[in-house]
Amino acid sequence: MPDGEQTEISVDEDSDEGAGLDAEDDGEDYDEDYDEDYDDGRVFSGYGIGSTFLAVLSVAAVVLGALIWHAHREETHERTYLSRVMQTAAEWTGVLINMNTGNLDTSLQKLHDGTVGELNTDFEAAVQPYRQVVQKLQSQSAGRIESVAIETVHRDLDTQPGKPRPVLTTKLPAFASRTDSVMVVATSVSENVGGKPLTVHWSLRLDVSNVDGKLMISRLESIR
Repeated sequence: MPDGEQTEISVDEDSDEGAGLDAEDDGEDYDEDYDEDYDDGRVFSGYGIGSTFLAVLSVAAVVLGALIWHAHREETHERTYLSRVMQTAAEWTGVLINMNTGNLDTSLQKLHDGTVGELNTDFEAAVQPYRQVVQKLQSQSAGRIESVAIETVHRDLDTQPGKPRPVLTTKLPAFASRTDSVMVVATSVSENVGGKPLTVHWSLRLDVSNVDGKLMISRLESIR
């Protein structure tokens, strides 16, 4: 019996030792699984941050591209508009410098139709010097535009939406949205009957106003 008891005790001790080893093995397996899960979490977090950064970068690139495109479009639109302004000034001046006794009334009517504001109201007084020259010289004139350039741009911006627009100091209609000053240099040759050809140099400043989408001359000034 003592031998049997010792044998059972030995078996129990061996069982306890085996259980201890199993527990240690389970602990090691748990630690390894935890480390793997933790590592996977760190890798996922890294990929997540990278993806978020790329997404933000992509959105920023799209926004920047849209802003650049919008600015380019606005610049193109502005250049096109100013080209129309200069063309309007050049065409109006072309009628003025090519007036002669044969087309005087027709030319004056065409010039008047292309004006607005104070120039339209005081048109007769504004063009009287040019009329007198043509009538006095009884000449045939042929003119050409030498150069046209934008001098200044005046925009009537609606800085306070919903409030009355400021009172205009000129007689332009309330819907005149902007005015551009244009410098025009031209030359005309007047041939008098029995006389030598006379070369006339023109230096004019014209204001071109946008009235409901139509470009019209609102001021005429001769520069000496």
